[in-house]
Amino acid sequence: MDPRVDQFMAKIKAKNPAEPEFHQAVHEVAESLIPFIEENPKYKHAKILERIAEPERVILFRVPWINDKGEVEINRGFRIEMNSAIGPYKGGLRFHPTVNLGILKFLAFEQVLKNSLTTLPMGGGKGGSDFDPKGKSDNEVMRFCQSFMTELSRHIGPNTDIPAGDIGVGGREIGFMFGQYKRIRNEFTGVLTGKGLGWGGSLIRPEATGYGAVYFANEMLMANGDSLKGKIAAVSGSGNVAQYTVEKLTELGGKAVTLSDSQGSIYDPDGIDAEKLAWVMELKNIRRGRIKEYAAKFGCEYFEGKRPWHVKCDVAFPSATENELNLSDAEALINNGCKVISEGANMPSTPDAIELYLSSKILYGPGKAANAGGVAVSGLEMTQNSMRLPWSREEVDARLQTIMKNIHQTCVDFGTESGGYVDYVKGANIGGFVKVADAMMAQGAV
Repeated sequence: MDPRVDQFMAKIKAKNPAEPEFHQAVHEVAESLIPFIEENPKYKHAKILERIAEPERVILFRVPWINDKGEVEINRGFRIEMNSAIGPYKGGLRFHPTVNLGILKFLAFEQVLKNSLTTLPMGGGKGGSDFDPKGKSDNEVMRFCQSFMTELSRHIGPNTDIPAGDIGVGGREIGFMFGQYKRIRNEFTGVLTGKGLGWGGSLIRPEATGYGAVYFANEMLMANGDSLKGKIAAVSGSGNVAQYTVEKLTELGGKAVTLSDSQGSIYDPDGIDAEKLAWVMELKNIRRGRIKEYAAKFGCEYFEGKRPWHVKCDVAFPSATENELNLSDAEALINNGCKVISEGANMPSTPDAIELYLSSKILYGPGKAANAGGVAVSGLEMTQNSMRLPWSREEVDARLQTIMKNIHQTCVDFGTESGGYVDYVKGANIGGFVKVADAMMAQGAV
């Protein structure tokens, strides 16, 4: 353990008590950055890392709404505006009962470095509510979204803060919030990304995070003279990211054999082909059913209450939620022959799992690099909104591939060690930090 990291973290924990996810995210970054900052004392003297770990603004507000029984319900709304050194705040809104200040601060902190890696002019932010859209009617979701946006609207704007979707916030929720913003502000602007194609959205946006994670995995393999063709992959989750990870993986010649949700996971050794994936999309996006139904439909194994990390695979795509993959899962993956991990979710691996990846010298793409495709296409959506011009599917996909290639190259530039092994964690952290830090220094370290 580096005593300098311990000293730094002691201050972070004292200022941000009872926020374990935020502590975990900052610690992972500090381990890479503190030795680098010692070698570059200009950042140390200006206390750039301390500044980046402190949000520029935290907004916390009440969200009252009326359910279908006519009863008043009250939720809590948040927006963490973390850093705007290289552009307006950009990051998703999450609606889930687990949402709290610490989780959103961790996501906003990661978002700053992730957005920097995309090379697009976007700062970092994150927000959401402890509201749970599951089991609510469309009218209840609409009333909640309208109440939420009534307050949030005064803090955001196309040149200030541009939220997107995250867990629990899909096209339906974005539509309700966009409509309320337009009603309040009397303007049609690109204030949210993830919009419908007919009213300012971008092609490839729903697919972008999953596609990007697959492109990043392919870049890591190609840098080692290999590719995804013929590779067997374990994918967790069954929502947007997991679905499009499977789609792109199949397109590039790989085979996904698992999916999961909060109740368990399926293992289909024949592979989740395009036809099966279409069925999953209908199950999850329209019927909002459980992945267990896949096992019954296609006659494969279902593991109640288990994540999919115990199966034989070459590549793993953790695409569900934070800390879903622990040390014993990582050991199982590596023992089963997994050589590549590309994170579609944010911080899905625990610190000891990451330590094992790095000590085992497998190819490990951390979330802030591997899943940056989603926010990258959000940035491209902002560009199209500013120009009042939509791009074709091919053009957006080509730009996404270029961005993922560039992120991979940044990680290689900053993360290659003396023996030639690329520490993508170090590369992503330092590569993302330098751009933000230099902008802060140029602007008076604000």
